[in-house]
Amino acid sequence: MIRYITRRLMFAVPTLIAISFAIFALLDLAPNDPTGQLPLTIPPEVRAQIRESLGLDQPFHVRYAKWMEQFFVNEPLNLIEEAFDVEIGDSSARPRIRSWATRSPVVDIIAERMPQTLWVVGLSYVVGILIAVPIGVISAYRQYSWFDQIGTFVSMVGFSVPTFFTGLLAIILFSVMLQWLPSIYDTTHEVTDLTSFWVQVKQMLMPVMVLALYNAAQLSRFMRSAMLDNLNLDYVRTARSKGLRERAVLLIHVLRNSMIPVVTMIALGVPTIFSGAIITEQIFRVNGLGQLLIVAIQGADIPLVQTLTFLFAVLIVLFNLIADVLYGILDPRIRYD
Repeated sequence: MIRYITRRLMFAVPTLIAISFAIFALLDLAPNDPTGQLPLTIPPEVRAQIRESLGLDQPFHVRYAKWMEQFFVNEPLNLIEEAFDVEIGDSSARPRIRSWATRSPVVDIIAERMPQTLWVVGLSYVVGILIAVPIGVISAYRQYSWFDQIGTFVSMVGFSVPTFFTGLLAIILFSVMLQWLPSIYDTTHEVTDLTSFWVQVKQMLMPVMVLALYNAAQLSRFMRSAMLDNLNLDYVRTARSKGLRERAVLLIHVLRNSMIPVVTMIALGVPTIFSGAIITEQIFRVNGLGQLLIVAIQGADIPLVQTLTFLFAVLIVLFNLIADVLYGILDPRIRYD
């Protein structure tokens, strides 16, 4: 297993380097200029000085090398210093990736927005998994029953209807008509007591459930399909002929093998937690990473867009590796050595 992980990590390095080059090149070739939104009365020499201060007067390969150094060396060193309260070299002379719009370090901006995304989008993903797995198992075991029919209908509706529609529908129903829940997520709210905690729960309820319905609809269909593929196999009949209880056959043997394709869906869906549900965050005004990416694209904040996009690519490669490792845990037939 260790040799397999080491081998995969060695392949991941050139993959991430190629992805980083593609992201940097595409955004560098995009028709946007940080001085394009400045007033026309600004003289050309001042515009040239602004571009020089942002490093845009340097060749492409020099800017790419500096960005790679800042992302892979400088930013990790700063994170280590802040986490362990140590000093590694001269941190003041260490250049960081800075936003063109705010001139603040990009990593600090991402770290500031990440808790909101994890609270809302991350929790909705966990809730969606907890809903999808039991529904998929029961639907497959009781195929064509009333539970399966209802589950299939709800899953098709949840997967087919976009989140911006269900989000607006939830706002109209629970915020406008019933006035039970707030329509806008207050990111400045702090939980200090039981009353403030209840306010936090109320403002999280709609965005979490809208996203959880969408995630659960997709995962439950995969769970049901995987369970049906395994229920009629020979090892299930053998386990039943040995006198094992039906619950043991279903939960220990069938469920374990059925989770293998579902693990892929779950693992590959985890990076979407960090990227945020862009549309849902816009509807409920959640200041998460999804909304941050939209604002950065609209403002032509290239360093922020580059860092966010590459961070999502790193997470996809990482969770692909985690999914492969989980295969070996779930299925003893899989060996990596």
